[in-house]
Amino acid sequence: MGFNVKVDGNWRSFRHRNYRILFPANTISNIGSWAQRVAQDWLVLELTNSGTYLGIVTAIQFTPVLFFSLHGGALADRFDKRKLLIGTNALGAFSAMALGILVMTDQIMLWHVFALAAVLGISTAIDAPVRQAFAGEIVGHDDLPNAVSLNSANFNAGRLVGPALSGLLIAAFGTGPSFIVNGISYLFAIGALMAMNKKEFFHQDQPKSMTNVQEGLRYALARPDIYVVMLMVFFLGTFGLNFQIFNALMATQEFGKGPASYGLLGTFVAIGSFSGAIASARLERFRKTRFVILAGGTFASAILILSIMPSYTTYAIFLPICGVTALTTMITANSIVQVNSDPAIRGRVMGIYLLIFMGGTPVGSPLIGVMAEVIGIRSTIAACGAICLISTTIIWLKYKDRVDVPADISVDAVLKSTNRN
Repeated sequence: MGFNVKVDGNWRSFRHRNYRILFPANTISNIGSWAQRVAQDWLVLELTNSGTYLGIVTAIQFTPVLFFSLHGGALADRFDKRKLLIGTNALGAFSAMALGILVMTDQIMLWHVFALAAVLGISTAIDAPVRQAFAGEIVGHDDLPNAVSLNSANFNAGRLVGPALSGLLIAAFGTGPSFIVNGISYLFAIGALMAMNKKEFFHQDQPKSMTNVQEGLRYALARPDIYVVMLMVFFLGTFGLNFQIFNALMATQEFGKGPASYGLLGTFVAIGSFSGAIASARLERFRKTRFVILAGGTFASAILILSIMPSYTTYAIFLPICGVTALTTMITANSIVQVNSDPAIRGRVMGIYLLIFMGGTPVGSPLIGVMAEVIGIRSTIAACGAICLISTTIIWLKYKDRVDVPADISVDAVLKSTNRN
């Protein structure tokens, strides 16, 4: 079934032709996405010089997760995932190109940034659960944990290049070209999706209904190994994974740096993130819910230490430690939820996971922006680290003896059990 190349160990997902086609296209798309993230934040600072507005635009971009991610998961369980992804990539390309054209023609206004961030957010909210569920169809259940690690490495390889590239483009030409680069990068992903061989997909049984999101909720709540992971990623995602805001305000307000130096901070985060993603391919035996809790505590501690770094150099040097602890935690969490979920309901479970992971951002980002203006960015980073560490400690004390649930529990067994209860 597509095993035309002998690849073993940490790279075994590349045995599948469709994965080999999609992987490099996603690398290009990820570079473009990270370039846009840096450019969008810098553009908002240029237009407003306000941490509050920086938080607001981030919130607007993630608000659609609250309304669309659950339905995106339901769509993933019902319809052709490849066609859905072509559509979401096309919508993302439109958003990026429109923003780039507005900037380069000097027509850009703050409300344009807000509106197009919302469009991109809608695309992402639908795309994310579909993309997560699609991985199983490309490589099959046995290679899914490996694909999760490699996809995370891919995402963070883009993070190595995208922020630095965007910083250089902004310094030389302004923010416009970064958005155009991202718009073009989506076309590579669309082309790869269209070039896939449908006969080599690992097809899964489709449920009869696309509307019953409640089944996904009931399934997740019946699985301590899954819902404890979701609790962890809510706190870590909402308060810990805010490096774009942290770095933008530290670079400009605390260290007085320009766009190239700001973009470079994103690359330093990515060095750690990429290392964590590569290492996670060797840590499959540690992919347990307990490990997520312990790794999350380590990440929270790293955020606390980051807040006291005295100079741009020491801050930048410590960012890879934050990146490696963050990605080790998140890759393990993602893998547990995907692999331990029944394939028939995986799309809906991933929709819930992504809703919880990113759903706190619309509240957390503006709050972080306001806090940065009121108490300063260093105190804000320290507060975020403290919230993550306290919540991790509480989750450990409450659930440490309830997370060792056998994997591969079928959706029928769980739903019948919850119906009896």
